[in-house]
Amino acid sequence: PLWQFGLLLSLISVAMVGLVVLEPYRWQRLISYLNPFDPDIMYGSGFQLSQALIAFGRGEWFGVGLGNGIQKQFYLPEAHTDFLLAVVGEEFGYLGITSVLFLFAYIVWRSFHIGATAERLGQTFCAYMTYGLSLGIALQTFVNAGVNTGLLPTKGLTLPFMSYGSNSIMVACIAVALILRVDYENRRLLGGEAPIPRPIGGTTWDRS
Repeated sequence: PLWQFGLLLSLISVAMVGLVVLEPYRWQRLISYLNPFDPDIMYGSGFQLSQALIAFGRGEWFGVGLGNGIQKQFYLPEAHTDFLLAVVGEEFGYLGITSVLFLFAYIVWRSFHIGATAERLGQTFCAYMTYGLSLGIALQTFVNAGVNTGLLPTKGLTLPFMSYGSNSIMVACIAVALILRVDYENRRLLGGEAPIPRPIGGTTWDRS
């Protein structure tokens, strides 16, 4: 029932508020995201966000050019991981950021389309796995973009496929590989071929 989900969300919200209030550094993160240019926090907890916003401002519409950004050199911490989008904004401008976010939106839209096709073909597990992986990529991109632009508190999430970090890149690539496999199976079924049998126990795959 709907009230159970509402109760669960209420409990989670209360727990999150408690975690923020009880830990000073979490409270500072929340305050710094609301007003990063406050003189009291600009060079403390608000330093990353204030420098990221300066990077976006320097980029304007078309950016300063690839490799010409200065924020990544001395001022913006974690410019190669969590705040990579700010570097993109400085060097490629608003149009560059729009292009990057459009590509992510296309990946998510195409993945949901693959999942919907699998669902129509009766591949329920593949469909919902694809939905989940797509939603994960979309959520991580949304949070990272929100943190970089000051819409959300600093979370420490990387930008999928782009930020430095082997674990993040590997997980994103594995997710895309699974989605592409579902698309491959969809094409087999749409072409009239039988799906590849699943192994039972210790048996091997039968690809004949």
